[in-house]
Amino acid sequence: MADEAAAAAAAAAAAAGGSSSSAAAVVGITVIPIVNKLQDIFAQLGSSSTIDLPQVAVVGSQSSGKSSVLEALVGRDFLPRGSDICTRRPLVLQLVHSPRRPDASAGEGDEWGEFLHIPGRRFYDFGEIRREIQAETDREAGGNKGISDKQIRLKIFSPNVLNITLVDLPGITKVPVGDQPSDIEARIRTLILSYIKHKTCIILAVSPANADLANSDALQMARVADPDGSRTIGVITKLDIMDRGTDARDFLLGKVIPLRLGYVGVVNRSQQDINLNRSIKDALAYEENFFRNQPVYHGLSHCCGVPQLAKKLNQILVQHIRTVLPGLKSRISAQLTSVAKELAAYGDVVESKVCLSIGCINCIT
Repeated sequence: MADEAAAAAAAAAAAAGGSSSSAAAVVGITVIPIVNKLQDIFAQLGSSSTIDLPQVAVVGSQSSGKSSVLEALVGRDFLPRGSDICTRRPLVLQLVHSPRRPDASAGEGDEWGEFLHIPGRRFYDFGEIRREIQAETDREAGGNKGISDKQIRLKIFSPNVLNITLVDLPGITKVPVGDQPSDIEARIRTLILSYIKHKTCIILAVSPANADLANSDALQMARVADPDGSRTIGVITKLDIMDRGTDARDFLLGKVIPLRLGYVGVVNRSQQDINLNRSIKDALAYEENFFRNQPVYHGLSHCCGVPQLAKKLNQILVQHIRTVLPGLKSRISAQLTSVAKELAAYGDVVESKVCLSIGCINCIT
């Protein structure tokens, strides 16, 4: 396992070299999947792993639109829904761009999901993926709104996604429901902070536009972990249901709460859209039409819409990986050296042979 991690780190380092333009393309195609592989390896090591890998953590209050953003990035419905807290365990979502099969009919067999806890099984039915997430959540956190810090790891392969790794964290809630303890808000904030405090983590702070953005729970949490805003991306959801006469232009331009990585505004499907089985494709078309017909957002095409968010996330994650890669390689090498020394201290492996023959002369004498 350690050798595999080292090989992956070395390959990542090699991929990061070369000219800036060609290296960027190589990094985008190869390094994110390599980091995904490292994450899978370290996930199996559990608490014995002390290496923090680059990833994007999705933070937001309950009903802020986190699930809608993630589903729009994937282009499929696959997350549990409901009026209460739905994300009750961290969901590590690895999006893997895979080429479309030329011999397959439109959409057939091109997209599927795989869970780390069910190796070798492909889920082509995204409704089944949703049910498995719910079932696995209930197995660990119970069926009455309890939460757990144990991850669920899901890979989605599709020709319609860019290579991105996202961690969907429980939404910040203030009122306990079901089996939740009275200090549920503090526990969720502690869980979120355990991810976003690391310098290798990009924070995707999701805030609804129909609430007071200056008091956003997500932005407040991000400010605690990232005071200078150097690794926080702001996502403003529900732009289409803001009060009449108001808009989010100044927020998108960073004039209210500046973030170095900027903001992206998106339009979600409403609960009614979901109830009526409105497709994400139709929702994306509606979003595009909304921004086209809103003069206040003209000139902001670079920070409006789910496609721009996906592109921005991919580019930022690639650059972030390139930045932290040298230190990551050094830490892995140091751990390998430490483990090799510990292994050498045990001496050579001695094979033991057990005789199972009854009445063996050698054993009796």
